[in-house]
Amino acid sequence: MKRIVIVICVGLAAAALFGGLVHAVLVAAHVSEPAATTVYGLTPRRVWATAVILLALVGVAGGGMALIRSASRFNSGRFGAIVALVAGLIAAVNGGMVLAVATGGPGTGNGVVGGAMAFVLGLIAMALGGLALAGFRRRAHTS
Repeated sequence: MKRIVIVICVGLAAAALFGGLVHAVLVAAHVSEPAATTVYGLTPRRVWATAVILLALVGVAGGGMALIRSASRFNSGRFGAIVALVAGLIAAVNGGMVLAVATGGPGTGNGVVGGAMAFVLGLIAMALGGLALAGFRRRAHTS
């Protein structure tokens, strides 16, 4: 029971930190003000931002799996770490580009929330991939 409560609390803290980081990126990009009129449905920029979020999630998953495998002696997750680094870089750059070309804030159809999410997730994917590669190198030098 104690472990479940801890996992829930850590998950809530991670979600709050992620939301705070996304908001900070929106404020830094000067697109945090909501739109006067809201655009509903998919727009090309929202599709772009959604595709980049999916790429970033692939990078985070690959980096997480590579980080888990770097602690193991038997499985080599070096490919996952490289995928995380590349996918994270592409996602962060494209998320930044979505924010750079945006002419308004959330609700304008420019995909600014998705761009900010992709930017943050891309940075997380690159960090996980880098940590996994560092674990592989550290283990290679000690063996």
